Formats: sequence, C-alpha cells, structure tokens
Amino acid sequence: MQPETRYARLGRDRIAYQVLGEGPPDLVMAPGSLSHLDTAWENPGIALFIRSLATFARVILFDRRGTGGSDPLPADPLPPWEAYAEELAVILDEVGAERAALLAEFDAGPTALFFAATQPQRTSALILANTAAKFVAADDYPAGLPAEAAETVLAQVVQFWGTDATVAMLFPSRAGDARFRRWYAKFQRTGASPSVATAFLRAMMEVDVRPILPLIQAPTLVLHRRNLQLIPIEHGRYLADHIPGAMLVELPGADGALMWETPELALDQIERFVVGARPTARPNRVLATVLFTDIVGSTAQASRLGDRRWGELLEVHHELAARLVAEFNGQLVTTTGDGILALFDGPARGIRCAAAFRDELQGIGLHIRAGLHIGEVEQAGGDVRGIAVHVAARVMATAQPDEIRTSRTVRDLVVGSDIALGDRGTHALKGMKGRWQLFTVVSC
Repeated sequence: MQPETRYARLGRDRIAYQVLGEGPPDLVMAPGSLSHLDTAWENPGIALFIRSLATFARVILFDRRGTGGSDPLPADPLPPWEAYAEELAVILDEVGAERAALLAEFDAGPTALFFAATQPQRTSALILANTAAKFVAADDYPAGLPAEAAETVLAQVVQFWGTDATVAMLFPSRAGDARFRRWYAKFQRTGASPSVATAFLRAMMEVDVRPILPLIQAPTLVLHRRNLQLIPIEHGRYLADHIPGAMLVELPGADGALMWETPELALDQIERFVVGARPTARPNRVLATVLFTDIVGSTAQASRLGDRRWGELLEVHHELAARLVAEFNGQLVTTTGDGILALFDGPARGIRCAAAFRDELQGIGLHIRAGLHIGEVEQAGGDVRGIAVHVAARVMATAQPDEIRTSRTVRDLVVGSDIALGDRGTHALKGMKGRWQLFTVVSC
C-alpha cells in the first residue's frame, strides 16, 4: 500500500515525506527536485521500483519546499542550494535516521553532492543516477550542453510544462504509451507550477559543483544511461573520474529515469552497493564555507583611541561576532585579535552573517573587510586546517573597506538565490597557484 504522507517542520514551513520498509540501511530517494509524493504512486513503474528498494532498505521520500505536497516558496528567488541540506537533515531527524544512503537523479544530483560533502557524518553512501556536476558546457567542460542549446531546452520545457510534450525527450521508452503521457502531464502539474519549474530548471542550468567532487568521502556509485540525450554519458564518466573511489555502471537505454527501462538492472546494482557499502570512519574533514573578517585600520584606531577605549570596542566586536555566527548556525572558530574566523554549512549563511556583522559594526564606527571561500577543512580539537582556510584569508585581503568578497566556488553555489554578486575579475592570491576569479556581494 502507499505509505502515509506526513510532515516535518523547517521553521514555519512544512515538508511532506513518506517512509516505506525497514532499515538499516536507510535510503533517501530523490528523483529530481520537481516531484509529488502522492501522484508518483499512481504510476505502477514508480510504485514497483520503490517497493523493490524497500525490500532491502528503509526508503525515505520527500517533496522539496515549493514542490508537491510541501509548503510553497517564492519562485524568484529560490533558496540557495544549501536549503536542500537543511530540508534533508530535518527529514532524517524526523524519522530517526542518523545516516542514510542518497539516491539522486537528474537535478537532485548536485544537491545530494552538496549534502554529502557538508554532512559526511550523515551520508553512508551516494548513488548518482543520470545527473551531472555541471549541465552547461564550458571551455574546461565540453560534456555539457552549449549555452544556446541549454536555453532552447529550457524554453521548450517551460513552454510545454504540464503537458505530455516532453515525454519523448525525457523517457523515449514510454513515448508511445498514451496512459503514461497523461499521467506524466499530471505529475508535472501537481509537482510544481510553471514559474516554480522555470526557477528550479534555471538554477540547474547555472550550477557548477565540480570543486566539490574531490571532497566526497562516502562510497559512490554512478549509474548512467549510455544513450541519454539530455544528459550524455560523458557527464557520468566525469563524475566517476573525479569522485575518489567512485564506481561507474553504464546502463543500456535512453530514459532519464531508472524506473521504466530495464529497472531490474538498476535495482540490482543499487541493492548490492547499498547493502555492501562499508561504513567509513567518522570524518574529521568536511566541506565548509570559511569566513574571515578584519577590522580596517585597526592599528591606527587603537593608537588614536587608546588601549581602554579600543579594548571596549574589541569586546563589543567579539560579542557581536559570537551572537551573529550562532544566529546564522555557524561555528566561531576564533577571534584573530581584530577579526574572526568562522565556519558555515553553506555559503549563503556565511554571506548573510558577514553582511549583518559589517552593518552592525558600522553603527559603532568600525569598518571591516570580509572574504569567503568554500572548500575542505580539517577539524582538530578547536582548530581548523586546510587550503580553504588560507584561500578565504587571501580573498579577504583583496577586499576594500566594508566589502565582502567571495571566490568563484561560493558564487557557483548561490546561483538562483536572492544573493547578488558582482564580478571583480581575476586576482593573484599570495601563496596560491594561478589566478582566482573573485566576486563582491552586491545584495543579500
């Protein structure tokens, strides 16, 4: 029978979820961002696929906020990519799952990669199916769609959203099935409105999580259709080549999903992988957003104000830093005399914390510069180490008074949100190889 749809809460928002089967292991199934839990069960292929997964795992399903049975969100702008990590963590907490394997298809792939990198202690395994780290081509990524072709595809999907016109492109094995086409048109309409679908797909076209791939610590299986046109097999090969220890299985066929074309092959691979995945040691390395700040002209101000007054200002600075970092769910690692070092699960939180910190300090006559980078850090006791820490410090050093600067990696992970960044060109960072493209926070 179809499992009962329940709700978990993230702040004031409700997130619809379902649970089927018994664990361990626990397996989160994310067949793309645009879904509807209840409508999905109307399709026999999906129902059979989920029930088959539930024979060897407890299967956890949920609708992202803004889609399906979950609470709506404004389509423009969407929450940043890290919102998926928040939603998934809430669901895992709700069902009492300490760790879970993630099965992510289509545009859920980048979000699952982000969760696995920022929450390695909660990710037991990662299965990436018919997805990509970057969907649009670049000079150093020829596997993607050319920008013009991506715009054409997006325009077609938007034009025909809620109809059966996209079935032939996405699921050619079912193109001749009139009943399937009618169901899929309904599934699209119940999953998301046209404007929400446009926003999600636009964000998918802009995402680039390639810098995250070397940081994945969970055992990883990549499943990809050999003849899938929209997301060619080269995407899957790239993922397998750049995620440490990842295994690639090329599946026959051209469907963009696993459920309808040779599903038994995918199910066999998933069961053997999830059941046989060896637990990894509790990680002390994690993907994190690193924030450095520094008071502009601190030496001159200390000399002008005297030790007592300067000490009072620094005390307020430190107290404010501790309060704001906690408010944005970060970790204040240290105060560096006249600055701070803090870590955040996601870049949007780090940016917003930096902006609030800057604005508050202006009220007492202090001005700061801030720099952010996202990368792997190693936590040892109360200290953090890693190249990402050094990069964030170097990025900060290039900033002007009251400016918040970020690396390109940060920019790529806030696309589609209400955070606006301006390009500041490429810079040589002291002690770092090559030139780095930097951005400044315009609004957040």
